[in-house]
Amino acid sequence: MLTQPSEPTWKTVIRLLRWHKPAGRLILMIPALWAVVLAAQGTPPLPLIGVIILGTLATSAAGCVANDLWDRNIDNQVERTQSRPLASRALSIKTGIVVGVVALFCAAGLASYLNRFSFALCVAAVPVILLYPAAKRVFPVPQLVLSLAWGFAVLISWSAVEGGLTASTWWLWGATVMWTLGFDTIYALSDREDDLKIGINSSAIFFGEAVVAAIALCFIATVVCLGVVGIQLGLGSEFWLALVLATGGWTWQVARLQEETLPRPAFGDLFAQNVWLGFAVLLGMLLGL
Repeated sequence: MLTQPSEPTWKTVIRLLRWHKPAGRLILMIPALWAVVLAAQGTPPLPLIGVIILGTLATSAAGCVANDLWDRNIDNQVERTQSRPLASRALSIKTGIVVGVVALFCAAGLASYLNRFSFALCVAAVPVILLYPAAKRVFPVPQLVLSLAWGFAVLISWSAVEGGLTASTWWLWGATVMWTLGFDTIYALSDREDDLKIGINSSAIFFGEAVVAAIALCFIATVVCLGVVGIQLGLGSEFWLALVLATGGWTWQVARLQEETLPRPAFGDLFAQNVWLGFAVLLGMLLGL
């Protein structure tokens, strides 16, 4: 009887890093690109763009490995995550640690290209990223911790251009935190039943029956913060058109979430749609400067 050949190790490592699912990598990259484009007034240095893109890939990779190391004995009890390499024992803990350390070193090497202040922000972001999985066990809204980690992308990228932070930086940071909390709560809805069974916290559980309203408020706050940024920086009509389109997309998502029989895969689809909405806003920023 023929048996299926095992997956090559390099493919398993790719799955560990989540590089086979680009939506999660791109959605981290978008706020960083928002920041660098606005701070550089539409003409960021190409080497810096490269550092930001590669840096977000390395950082998200390290975060994914840390998450899977923390959750290897939990992920195998959740339908969506039970096939992850560490949960399914396709990779050993030792291999996971080695891959995670390599990813961190790559991120550190890229961060060394930045100025001292930006590098210090990179260092400050590391414990937030690595401890996010622990927040699921002790903090009722762990997605907020992830959102704060995402927010560092704005602070690092903006300061890499200007050497410091401005009021507009913080409004953009607020938009990023609220946007992340919104779309990651949508993502958490797909695991809500499993998380309840195994006793893991999530914003989808915390907000209970008001979860759709909470997501709506997150997206409203995102639009408000982005609007303030647009006013402060004097962005043109292209930005406002993009923001209107993104607002329409988020409104449609909230309406979709009100359906009572939404299948689990739909939550992942809604999450992924935020990549396109984020890029639409980025394009509006570029054209509106």
